[in-house]
Parts: sequence; structure tokens; C-alpha cells
Amino acid sequence: MNLIGRNLLLLALLMLALLPPAHASVANAPGANLEVSLVTYGPGETYWERFGHDAIELRDTASGEAINFNYGVFDFSEKNFLLNFARGRMHYLMDAAPSGLDENFYVEAGRSITRQQLAMTADQAAALRDFLLWNLRPENAGYDYDYYVDNCTTRVRDALDKALGGVLETRLKARRGGMTYRQQTVRLMSAQPWLMLVLDLGLGPYADQPLDAWQESFLPEVLQAQLREVRIDDGHGNLQPLVQSEQLLSPNRLDAPPPAAPDLRLPLALAGLLLAALIVLSRRWWPAGYALLGTLYLLAAGLVGLLLLTLWTLTTHHSAWANANLLLFNPLAFLLLPTLWRSRRGYAASRFIDGVIALQLLACMVAVLLHLLPGTVQQNQPWLLFALPCWLALAWSLRRHRR
Repeated sequence: MNLIGRNLLLLALLMLALLPPAHASVANAPGANLEVSLVTYGPGETYWERFGHDAIELRDTASGEAINFNYGVFDFSEKNFLLNFARGRMHYLMDAAPSGLDENFYVEAGRSITRQQLAMTADQAAALRDFLLWNLRPENAGYDYDYYVDNCTTRVRDALDKALGGVLETRLKARRGGMTYRQQTVRLMSAQPWLMLVLDLGLGPYADQPLDAWQESFLPEVLQAQLREVRIDDGHGNLQPLVQSEQLLSPNRLDAPPPAAPDLRLPLALAGLLLAALIVLSRRWWPAGYALLGTLYLLAAGLVGLLLLTLWTLTTHHSAWANANLLLFNPLAFLLLPTLWRSRRGYAASRFIDGVIALQLLACMVAVLLHLLPGTVQQNQPWLLFALPCWLALAWSLRRHRR
């Protein structure tokens, strides 16, 4: 829904809230008439849809009106959208739409739709409705998006938790999560291998911290699964399931993400060994090819290093800060480019370049040691296995003519 449509719907909801009871709707229905559900949409094909989506549905059982409230609206036409995105300052909005309109969109896209009706008292349902209407106002609808801790699902989770008096947070924080931020990201992005590799390379130690179920509920499918296990007070001293019923409204027609993250260690280790072997062999048999291969690697290493430095120092993408891959890929690589082209004609590296090579090999050793130390958080074994043979091959080839 565009912003004009969203504002018209908001205006209609607010007007309905002021009308007499004869015109009852979600906006002014008594809490006893409100049915609250979590609606979960499966992952889509586009990269920003790979994590899935969800919404809170409020249904007036008297009038039959049903409205979906979600927190996943962004505007490509927003001023400086791409710059803000690069800097980690993404602005998202809350939105509302008739449930049928939303469902039709996801059915046409082939994405699954699951509705979980939640056990809420009349007071809780009314309080949730009032909060969502307040949150929908233009002055309250915007928020600063974060992939992992403040996204369209955590906002839904927090709204439900607020209405339930904090029971969700209490229950979910007591459980261990199943995967880390990195594992979930790699798993869900595996359908786009190059983007998956870029994201894995750019994630720092923040993405490898152990998670509890509350934190891992940044994903719609995880929140959906966790709600099935939550028990709440039924008002008579007994516990009842939070999810009263669950209904699959539309099956998934797209390729589903794998249940576990792919192991990147063997593929990247083989790629590193192959590239290192090509560098060594071409150094002797095909000097021009050696120079081209080495140039591609050094340019990539330098550019990746600049990007990682930028993410750490100039953006609010805290999941990319303090990335140990900076020891493997950094701007030192640019200093080796002239020597690489001279070495194909038999010229030896200067003592300065010898020092640069030694410094880079030392950085690789530090990266390995950091990874082996107890308590190490960042899981970057695949990139260690890729980069080490490449740097060793380049170091050997650049110093081959040293006397």
C-alpha cells in the first residue's frame, strides 16, 4: 500500500473510532469482540523478502472487519534513501491494510500464509488495538530499522508482549535459541549465493553471539514457532496455550530455505587452494596470467578491506563492526600491485615490499591465533581457509627472486 492509501486507511479507522456503536468496527469494537492473530508470511524470492514477514491481525467478530497491522513499509523514493541505507540509518514505517488485501498479495506471490489465533482477554485485546492505532499515527509510525534487534518482526513481537504484560519476553528469554544471527542470515540467503557470501564476509563477531529465543525471534518463522510453546495464565490459576488455533491459509509455492545454514568451510577452502595453485603454476608457465590472477585477488582484498573499514568506522551497521576479516583482506594489498607486475619479468621485491608482505603474513597469523583462542566469538573459518593459501602463494611468488 502506498503512503496515500495508508493515510486514508488511518483516517478511516480514526473516524470509525468516533462513530456511535451502530457502526462498530475494529477501531471501536469492545475488546470482547476483538480476535487477535499473528499472521506469518513465508520467505519471498527477492533478497529483501528472504527473511519473511508478519503482521498482527485484529478482527471484529461482530462486523467481520479484519485489519492487518505490520511494520515493514519503506520508501525507495525517500530523500537520500540509498545513502541512509549505506550508513545504516534506514527509516521504516508502520502500516495497516484490510486482511484480505494483504492475503491476496502474498497468495499471488506464492508465499505461505499462516494465521495463529491468540488467547487474549478482552482487556488485552482492547489495549493492543489502542496501542496499534496510536502507533499508526503519522507522528508515531516511523522508526529506525535494524536487521536484528528492531525490525518488522521484533516490533510485532514487542506489541504482543506489551499487551500480554511481558509474558512473552519472560518465557522466551528463558530458552536458548537454535542459531546465531550469522547462521540464520546465511541459511535464508543461500538462494542467492553471491549475496550470501558477501553478507557472511561482512558480518563481525556481533553476528556470532549466542542467542536466546527472544533474540532469535527477530525472524517471523521463529516467532511463529516460539508462540506455539508459550503457556499463559487462563485467569483461573491454570496455564493454557497462547496459540488457540493455527490455520494455513495458503501453502508455499516457492523453494523453501534449507533448515540449516550451509557449511562454507569446504567450498571456500577448495576455492582458496585452487586459486593459490593457479598463482604458483602461472608464475612459472604463464607470467601474464599470473599478473592478472594476482591483480584480481589483490584488488578484491584491498576493496573488501576498505569496505569493512568503512562499515566499522563510518556506519551504524554494528553487526559489521570489529570484523576479524580485516586481518585477511585490507588496503595493504594495494601496495603489492606494482611489485606483482614487475615480478613477472623477474624483478625482485624491494625491502619495503618485503616488509609489507611480512606484515600481511603476520596479520594472517594473528587472525588464526585469534580464532584459536578460547572465548573467540567470530566464526570466520571459511575465510581463513580461503585467504591463507592465497597469501602464502603470493608471498612466495613475490619474493621468488630475492637473493
